[in-house]
Amino acid sequence: MTQTFNFFEQAALPAPEITVAHAAEYVRATYGIEGEVTELGSQQDANFLVSAADAQYVLKVSNAAFTREDLAAQDLAAAEVARQEPDIQVPVAVPGPDGSTVQPIAFGGGPTYARLVTFVAGDVLSDSAYLAPEIVAALGDLAARTSRALAGLGGEVPARSLQWDLRNAAEVVTRLADFVTVPGGPDAARAAASTAAKALAPYAGNLPLQVIHGDLTDDNVIAAVDADGRRRPVGVIDFGDLTESWSIAELAVTCTSLLYHSPDLSTMLPAIVAYDRIRPISDDELAALGPLVVLRAAALMVSGQQQTQVDRDNRYASENLAREWAIFEQATSVPLEVLTELIRASIRPRKERRTVDGSPLLWIGDQPVVPGQLDLSTTSVDLHDGRFLLDEAEAVAAAGAITRDGSVAVAVPFLQPRLTRTRLNSFEAPASVGLGVEVFAVQELELRAPWAGVIQRHDDAVALKGRDGVTLWLSGASVDAEGTVETGDVLGQLTPGAALRVQLTDLETRPPFFIQASLADAWAGSCPDPTGLIDAVATPPTVDHLLERRESAFAPVQEHYFREPPQIERGWRNHLFDTEGRSYLDMVNNVSILGHGHPRLAAAVEQQWRLLNTNSRFHYRAVVEFSERLADLLPEPLDTVFLVNSGTEADDLALRLAWANTGRRDVIAVREAYHGWSDATDAISTSVADNPNALDSRPSWVHTVAAPNAYRGQYRGPDAYRYAADAVAYINKLSTPPAAFLSESFYGNAGGMALPDGYLQAVYAAVRRAGGLCIADEVQVGYGRLGNHFWGFEQQGVVPDIVTVAKAMGNGHPLGAVITTAAIAAGYRSQGYFFSSAGGSPVSCVAGTTVLDVLRDEQLQENARVVGDHLRMRLLELADRHPIIGAVHGMGLYVGVELVRDRITLEPAAAETAAICERMRELGVIMQPTSDRLCVLKIKPPLGVTITDADFFADALDRVLTEGW
Repeated sequence: MTQTFNFFEQAALPAPEITVAHAAEYVRATYGIEGEVTELGSQQDANFLVSAADAQYVLKVSNAAFTREDLAAQDLAAAEVARQEPDIQVPVAVPGPDGSTVQPIAFGGGPTYARLVTFVAGDVLSDSAYLAPEIVAALGDLAARTSRALAGLGGEVPARSLQWDLRNAAEVVTRLADFVTVPGGPDAARAAASTAAKALAPYAGNLPLQVIHGDLTDDNVIAAVDADGRRRPVGVIDFGDLTESWSIAELAVTCTSLLYHSPDLSTMLPAIVAYDRIRPISDDELAALGPLVVLRAAALMVSGQQQTQVDRDNRYASENLAREWAIFEQATSVPLEVLTELIRASIRPRKERRTVDGSPLLWIGDQPVVPGQLDLSTTSVDLHDGRFLLDEAEAVAAAGAITRDGSVAVAVPFLQPRLTRTRLNSFEAPASVGLGVEVFAVQELELRAPWAGVIQRHDDAVALKGRDGVTLWLSGASVDAEGTVETGDVLGQLTPGAALRVQLTDLETRPPFFIQASLADAWAGSCPDPTGLIDAVATPPTVDHLLERRESAFAPVQEHYFREPPQIERGWRNHLFDTEGRSYLDMVNNVSILGHGHPRLAAAVEQQWRLLNTNSRFHYRAVVEFSERLADLLPEPLDTVFLVNSGTEADDLALRLAWANTGRRDVIAVREAYHGWSDATDAISTSVADNPNALDSRPSWVHTVAAPNAYRGQYRGPDAYRYAADAVAYINKLSTPPAAFLSESFYGNAGGMALPDGYLQAVYAAVRRAGGLCIADEVQVGYGRLGNHFWGFEQQGVVPDIVTVAKAMGNGHPLGAVITTAAIAAGYRSQGYFFSSAGGSPVSCVAGTTVLDVLRDEQLQENARVVGDHLRMRLLELADRHPIIGAVHGMGLYVGVELVRDRITLEPAAAETAAICERMRELGVIMQPTSDRLCVLKIKPPLGVTITDADFFADALDRVLTEGW
């Protein structure tokens, strides 16, 4: 078939030189359309947006190298996609005066053809710097459906030899590489293309052919903003690279464009999975996909470099240079074999881990040495108390393990994620996985060749290539051997205190020793497990489907955070750590007020466990001392303590005390609050976020007053004082006097919002006039979290009759308390006596006392004030730049960032908030939504968070709100 275009016969393809004025006149004369015309970018064509009174269009002026038949085929293809996939939006060609959608145009640069097509409304997907996994999957789905729609086209599409046809990519790179101006770029492009073409060759003849869009990238996909604020793919534009090519090339082009959105190669995998569901990918196509991604990246990069030199005024091409180079670097950041295995394993079963046997590597005299195991994982007992953060953490842990086990050497297992390699406050996951075995010894060990081969020296390592093309890499030892060695020959020595790294690979180059966990299995396909060289009975890895087991055994109504939750197995101070060694700044865990893993608390609890743990009906010192310490923290006359297990129990007991002392049942509660899950506390909990039926299922003895929300309630800003008067009027009108008024003393469940000044003073007075008791729920906000106040009620200038507290009391140990007056406490006698099995146990009391000691000694309340003020300043600065932030609530380290879709209507951005929390988790921050509208980021971290932590949180939120979520 005769080709209408052959790129290799063209010296260059500069874009047509046509002015905005000429374009406007052409549209007016040819189509009778008047409108504002603005220039759009294109690499080899000239495109203009035409904004008429009733519609928008795009004038596409083709490069003179392309024929009328080429352009007509593009219109045909767009129409075919619209017919087969009606929910995919595509541009519709507008016929000219003669009925043809392709019209001639002449300008200063010479004659060519133009088309007017409808403008597909929306943003291009590339406007989103970040693409969430579900958006990447939606893009893969769109690519597959477009491919399916075009598969029926055949002879209607002219044969063309395009530079963008990946069948030509290797030749394109060869011809254009010298245009690359980046140092080393030409050679890098040629090497990458050559390697990819060689890997592709065995499969190329088996790859199905069809008509493809050819440029289905984030630049040519139109997105609509979804309910969660994300841009979701809905349309396809620019069919200018339409041609017959390999079907799988469509997906390769799409995947390559995704590499700019994240430094993690696995970012593109959801697109592959989604594509495969609609257009099943054959084994040959799957093997070809990795090489095609590299070829596309290389061809894209060299073509951009060439275009800017032949068409120096092409701003579109120039602005894309950095992006195209970044895509090329990302595509070639790992060996092609690793990329191919990463892609393959996304839709095929993972391969069994490869092992290689040989003669023992480590010896003392005539005896082989089998090292013990050194555990550097997240759960290692050698890494308690933050020891994993020390500079010499691994050597110290190794020395301890050797001493404990009585061995001469220990080894870190192959592919074990190491907590010692974590990085605090980092947007990216650490390279925590060892792609080999690392040996630590206290005696000199002799290294012997596990097989015959030739020693090669490379900087700080030596290589011994053996059978089956596998190379042994050794570093950290003193290797004296040269040239050819036989099995069992002495290679050198490992001196005491040094660390020997042992790696195997069938790659031509030396692999890195540490890699990110997301790439570990892909690298393992090219790097066999070397454990067999030091331990003949190595234990194979196991796969633990822990989340599935959780869903099976642990009632699913007990929900977990996050769509794909990381497995968190350690906490230290203000950070949590998953099993891959990834750290997360914990900005939500108000239970752990001291931070995680506090050694002083752990030691105190362990000591008391060894001494005694029973119930409070026995007589022992701990319950007395803790009760005294608690009572001393409260103003007079609050001097008597009940100890329980939780906030639910504390609030439940507070209600029972009120009922016993007043002989009444009715209780007044504030709307949008949560107080527990017992029958009584659930009855007064009115948060529809926790219980959708909260307001409709209240018993008759529960009465509610409006939530005093000064931001979005009935009374806002300076008018918020009116909530108190309304509440007082409501109380005065009750036909049955209340037994109690129970509320948070700082509006925690709504997102850390201070009550209006004087609110509790007025309400407490009205309740007491009616003979009721006033209960302050300090479960979330008390214990110094507010910085300026130890108790929330202090901010209101009141003294409650009963105070409830929990959560922070035990730093995660189940502990709660009710503090009241001796008289009110005595009133409970009418109900019998009170007892809590574990509430006042020796261990619970020691935990509670130690928490108070650490709060005092480490001045954590003052830290909450200082860091809280700094964090609030940072968040207010973000609010100035990001309209989605409607308000910053709170005090100290109880802060709420309320997110809205409109600052006038205050429409809650609930879906956006959930998505933002997911993205924050990807960046290394634990955050969750709160409030009845679930549109407030609840910021209530351990009180030891630092200025550095606060800045990292603010920087992460800024990045999410800037790049998207």
